[in-house]
Amino acid sequence: MTVKYDDREAISHGKISTKPLRKKPGFPTWAMKLTMAVTGIIFGLFVLVHMLGNLKIYAGAESFNAYADFLREFGYPLLPHESLLWIARIVLLLSLVLHVWCAFALVGRSHQSRGRFKRKNMVGGWNTFTARTMPVTGIVLLLFIIFHILDLTLGVSPAAAGEFQGAVDGQHAAYQNLVESFSRPGVAIFYILAMVILFMHLSHGIWTASSDLGVTGHRTRQVILWISYLLPAIIMVGNISIPLAVMFGWVDQVPFVPGASH
Repeated sequence: MTVKYDDREAISHGKISTKPLRKKPGFPTWAMKLTMAVTGIIFGLFVLVHMLGNLKIYAGAESFNAYADFLREFGYPLLPHESLLWIARIVLLLSLVLHVWCAFALVGRSHQSRGRFKRKNMVGGWNTFTARTMPVTGIVLLLFIIFHILDLTLGVSPAAAGEFQGAVDGQHAAYQNLVESFSRPGVAIFYILAMVILFMHLSHGIWTASSDLGVTGHRTRQVILWISYLLPAIIMVGNISIPLAVMFGWVDQVPFVPGASH
């Protein structure tokens, strides 16, 4: 901001300045917040669909592996193999880059604008806590995403389990790899903690996104507030149930047999 009151005496003593605290950005702050809102919604929808798909683990190995194969074969031969997955990966990667870049840029601008004056006497409560911890929970989720991809998508050691199995004759051992991974207590606990952090991040993100997208009206805001707690809670509980099911033996550990009928 620029100080309009031009008191030469105060300026000479360094008490005020007519210079802006930061230069006018090339990419407006409102556009960054809008970008984060849209990309955040994309992530929210993805984790919801991803959770619903992962719950097929309770239907057994054949059903879960058939679902994994379906995602890779969707549209084939009209479309290239794994077209759906690659479209999703590209959209998610671009969204992730934009989301992270805008997040760091907004935090930097906030610090520049406030200068040495920090926020004080903020109202306490869950909303304030989740707002303050958004950068931290975001970094933790980013690290979790990297680990999750190395573990269950690429099968790279030491993130992946020692018995990670790739595709054989076009069939994938997604069920067996998931069970093998969550059979490691450390990985299961890390996954559970990551889902709690996802609940915190997504809950505040939905509420903030509704504001950045211009959602107004008392009743509408109340519905959004209700959704911002319910939807992340459903995702958290659904995802946490999977490693717990593996750890407590609620799902079968079935060996992968290539060529078996689905």
